[in-house]
Amino acid sequence: MEYSPPPLFKQGPSALARLIFFVVLAIALLVSDARFNTLEIARGMLGAGLYPLQRAALVPRDIFMGAADLAVTSANLRSENQKLADKNLQLSVKAGDAAQLATENAHLRALLNLQSRATTNETPAEIQYDTRDPFTQKVVIGKGSQQNIQDGAPVVTEDGVIGQVTRVFPMQSEVTLLTDKDQAVPVQIARTGLRSVIYGTPKGDTLDLRFVPISADVQAGDELVTSGLDGVYPPGLRVAKVLRVDKQADTAFARVVCVPIAAVRGARQLLVLHYNVNVPPNPIEVEAAAAAKEAKENKGKKKPAAKAAATAAGASGASAAVAGSAAVAGSAAVAGSAPAASSAPVAAAKPAEKPAAKAAAPKTASGAAAKPSRKAHMPKPASSGAAQ
Repeated sequence: MEYSPPPLFKQGPSALARLIFFVVLAIALLVSDARFNTLEIARGMLGAGLYPLQRAALVPRDIFMGAADLAVTSANLRSENQKLADKNLQLSVKAGDAAQLATENAHLRALLNLQSRATTNETPAEIQYDTRDPFTQKVVIGKGSQQNIQDGAPVVTEDGVIGQVTRVFPMQSEVTLLTDKDQAVPVQIARTGLRSVIYGTPKGDTLDLRFVPISADVQAGDELVTSGLDGVYPPGLRVAKVLRVDKQADTAFARVVCVPIAAVRGARQLLVLHYNVNVPPNPIEVEAAAAAKEAKENKGKKKPAAKAAATAAGASGASAAVAGSAAVAGSAAVAGSAPAASSAPVAAAKPAEKPAAKAAAPKTASGAAAKPSRKAHMPKPASSGAAQ
């Protein structure tokens, strides 16, 4: 007796077929999202939908931190208040100097007819939590596209740069830290002005200053600031400090190990900068756009010109036909009185050509003109045959 499972326990496709199907589907989704960003909209919708759950999950942490803040003693509050007052006094003096320098800078730029510097706006934000990816160093802040956070915006603290916004959701944003292995920032040495690019490392504890020649003047303790050549980071932001310089004779570049100035992992409150660069347009792109516009205008002008040429050609053909018929009629009238005098019209010249050809035939010595003379001598043998 054959045993078959009831319809309720049917297994469907085999396990191998399902494994192959889901593997192919996962690879297709990975490739399409990496190359064409097809899942960006779905990712944003999921982020907006999970935002209430994330906020609810962060409530116990906020309660614990609030209770810890309430438990701070008055002595700690007094000391912290004194530190903030001293720092506020120092910052007020620096703010006055900065205002005076800004005024002088604006006057000099106007005097030398230089381009005005770019404007920068700040948006305060707070780090909510770290991502769980062990191979990257990213954090999530509590501001998104609803607060005008833009993708690629630099993120700083009071000490310097800590990262860059790499993904924006409606209510949240993802920030890639400065020490991430895929993060790169154009910098320059504040002491010498040497420009280079600083990269993160796989471990995430140090930074690597690349493309520095062995003969370059780089010393331990040099401060690195943003150069501003990329148009993403404003110039002059503190980034890192040189820790060690290793120069080897068999390589063209020195190995420069740096450490970030700002507390990348210890920051809680930060600023997201909106950097607007007043860069003139690329002349190559301007020329290409002008050439494309001119070609489009010429193409639009060619069509009416072609239509006008076709209309003119039709009108000239019709006028030529009318003139030809009138000329034929006139030449025919003239040919009736003097056939030999008309030579221009072809139709009127045909009756005059035949008598002229017959008259010229006996005078020529060609074979065509000799045919009538041969026919004239042919009747002799015929008459002799008839007489016999």
